[in-house]
Amino acid sequence: MAVANETIALQRFLDAQNQTYLKALSEIRFGRKLTHWMWFVFPQLKGLGHSDTALFYSISDLKEATAFLSHPVLGKHLIEISQAVLNIKEKSANEIFGNPDDLKLRSCMTLFANVLNADVVFQQVLDHYFGGKQDEQTLRLLLKKKLQHDTV
Repeated sequence: MAVANETIALQRFLDAQNQTYLKALSEIRFGRKLTHWMWFVFPQLKGLGHSDTALFYSISDLKEATAFLSHPVLGKHLIEISQAVLNIKEKSANEIFGNPDDLKLRSCMTLFANVLNADVVFQQVLDHYFGGKQDEQTLRLLLKKKLQHDTV
């Protein structure tokens, strides 16, 4: 039953990516994000974004991040587009994504780099664009969620 619930919870990402993922990948391969898809292609941990869209597409915790990464479509997409970002050598994250989406990229990469046995591409993006530094707010929220879980 847990697998069915995780699939239902992730359906919002599948629905959104079904309409936009190939365009997003094309934009990144071209070297510049032009349209609006950041929330559901590079999701962040809940507690960072405050708009209705950011809240709707936020990842609640490491368990949901693990489910996202393990999903045969969503995980493949995130790894593929992260690799495409890494392949852009001559631009900064800000030049590719603009602000604040460059910060969202860092938050997303931090979240997924902290999933157990995650693909190395997430840390590689952090290394290349952010000097290897993970997003402090994401790390604080992950620690807070872990402490809350451990006391339950």
